[in-house]
Amino acid sequence: MPAPVPAVNTVGRWLRRPRPVADPRLRLVCLPHAGGTAGSFYGWTATLPADVELTAVQYPGRQDRLCEPCLWDMGELADGVAQALLPLLDRPVALFGHSMGAALAYEVTLRLETLYRARPRQLFVSGHASPTRPRVGRDLHLRDDAAMLAGLLELGGMDEAVSADPELLALLMPSFRADLRLIETYRPCGARPVTVPVTAYTGDADPGVPVADVAAWADLAAGEFDLRAFPGGHFYLVDQETEVVSDISERLALVR
Repeated sequence: MPAPVPAVNTVGRWLRRPRPVADPRLRLVCLPHAGGTAGSFYGWTATLPADVELTAVQYPGRQDRLCEPCLWDMGELADGVAQALLPLLDRPVALFGHSMGAALAYEVTLRLETLYRARPRQLFVSGHASPTRPRVGRDLHLRDDAAMLAGLLELGGMDEAVSADPELLALLMPSFRADLRLIETYRPCGARPVTVPVTAYTGDADPGVPVADVAAWADLAAGEFDLRAFPGGHFYLVDQETEVVSDISERLALVR
């Protein structure tokens, strides 16, 4: 049974630290999938090295930010996250994003490099095709609530217990729809490579994201690139969490 997660330290509106580290060697910034929350990463602290501080991003329109409007535009969301990270750049930073969070992590990395002259040490992208690949057949955000919910359940992106609770579902659906609209309409303006090493993760049986499309992140890596596929579908990360975090930890151990 995993150890209980301590009280979460909040850094402004955007950032949550489930295990603050007094003198971190490195900070790992994690960006959730569409409809996801910062809490989906809290369990990672049990596997990450003691000198790596996990910082999870909390998007507007959910949980303790429920009263804030959801963001529908990738540029606006990436701008907000990048600015929120500036006070934490006194230490080396690596970024990890899953699904929508992968595209967002890429956009945030670009902003840190080009606008703030800050170079993250590593970019980890998971469960998302390279922005260089054409996007087709993504229309969940245009469907009615029932059809959108069915699509999310098919992907494994929603707990069936949540979908069976009408009151909770009513609170969550706006953030799901906003995030889906954001990522399904996302079109990078001339996909530019990042200068940091890129590691891409994926599930080998993800029905919507072929491994070849994830491998195409290599086109956006000006430096080192590595690809690793794990058993599972789009949310392989749930079942393979320990293995994924262990792999991340091994790579971060080489960062100085």
